[in-house]
Amino acid sequence: MDTAPPTKPSVRRVAKAAAKPAPAKPAANPRSAGRPAANKRAPGRPAAADNPDLRARLLDAAIVCYARQGIAATSLRAIASEAGVNPALLHYYFGDKEQLQEAVSNERLLPVFLSLRDNLTREPGDVMDLIAGFVHGIGQVIAAHPWLPSLWVREVLCEGGALRESLLLQKIGPLVPQMMARRFAEAQQRGQINADLDPRLLMVSLVGLTLFPAASAPIWRRLFDADDLDLDTQRRHALALLDRGLTP
Repeated sequence: MDTAPPTKPSVRRVAKAAAKPAPAKPAANPRSAGRPAANKRAPGRPAAADNPDLRARLLDAAIVCYARQGIAATSLRAIASEAGVNPALLHYYFGDKEQLQEAVSNERLLPVFLSLRDNLTREPGDVMDLIAGFVHGIGQVIAAHPWLPSLWVREVLCEGGALRESLLLQKIGPLVPQMMARRFAEAQQRGQINADLDPRLLMVSLVGLTLFPAASAPIWRRLFDADDLDLDTQRRHALALLDRGLTP
């Protein structure tokens, strides 16, 4: 059986294919030679988020707004305006208003009282040393954080305060007030303080002699035309009053 010879491609067709130029490659940019690829910002990451101090600045701005107008009345936009940034940065760092409030509580308020507790328990001393240490310690705290007294009154003592449950009752309460009330009860059993005092209410009285006068100082200074009612005067007054009322 005869086999037909294989069909040869047309010479014209081969020549035409050979003459067709290959796709051109883009020319390399001599300026980019040897340069690493630029880092691209992740989608949704604001440009200002690269500032390492910005998160702390936002927390400080939140504290200022909380003390001035209350937590419930403070919007993320108001905090952003106080910090001089776009509100998108608050969402980027904290998510929402509740998460920002939790961050302020944990990173700005709680450390203040942890430091106070540590100073009170560093040296045992007697009950009078403990009381004097508390009065001095609160004075130092207020001097360093002038926003604390008004924020405390508004958000802890007033009904509906946003920090009463989450901060005072759950976190600060066991750290300072309950510890000091136990110490007072032990001292009372040893006959070191007045038996007519209630150790728990003694703690309440200490708060009333320190935080309250600081929070209401602008009122009393104006009422009595007395700019000399400063923190040091309040401290001396509290210690003198306590010294005469505590001993048996």
